[in-house]
Amino acid sequence: MREPVEVLTHPALAGAAHGFLGRRGGVSTGLHAGLNVGWGSEDDPAATAENRARATAAVLPGARLTCAWQIHSPAVVTVTEPWTDDARPQADALVTDRPGVLLGILTADCAPVLFHDPHAGVIGAAHAGWKGALTGVTDATLAAMEALGACRDRIAAVVGPCIAQKSYEVDDGFERRFVEADPANARFFRAGRAGHAWFDLEGYVAERLRAAGVGTVAMLGEDTYAQADRFFSFRRATHRGEPGYGREISLIGLG
Repeated sequence: MREPVEVLTHPALAGAAHGFLGRRGGVSTGLHAGLNVGWGSEDDPAATAENRARATAAVLPGARLTCAWQIHSPAVVTVTEPWTDDARPQADALVTDRPGVLLGILTADCAPVLFHDPHAGVIGAAHAGWKGALTGVTDATLAAMEALGACRDRIAAVVGPCIAQKSYEVDDGFERRFVEADPANARFFRAGRAGHAWFDLEGYVAERLRAAGVGTVAMLGEDTYAQADRFFSFRRATHRGEPGYGREISLIGLG
């Protein structure tokens, strides 16, 4: 029997077709076993294509999956028409008000964020790794949604599966970068061994959203690093000395 695609949802986004997907329900094998959707992952392209089709069908059947070439930036693209995978722009967030377009964000420890303003009929999806989060990818996403008629106090934003603080050790140079940007960021670091700390990426991203005036902010609280059977993780693969890793996808669309 085929394993079903695992789709995690949140009631704050109930007005839009959406899902945070992990590795369950795919056809890839080996290091990429499961629902690997990353073209850049040295997986069998036919398996990746099938996984992407399964992911789309699990969230919004018949929709056009639209993704960006993610570069850890605050760049946002407004989608008016879907593009092919080989023509995807370099960006780390997408917004749209067009029905039938399924926005997709790929991650493997970074934080995916899905957005929805049900009154305006505007959605967004952002890839918030530490670099994009620090440089304002979520703020840029909100501004792009507002340009389409959204209002941030009506927007719901949910932070999906990502590496948790207990799994995310960083050095003091990393911590210093955040604290120099805003001394209040010290609260997202817990002291560790000498010269190191533990960083709360999920909490930081959620607080950026709250500070920006988002009406509803939620977190799924799922640690990608600690759940090898459910999620891909770049850091876990690195710690294990594995030569590759898969990517999961988070999706949102308007029916």
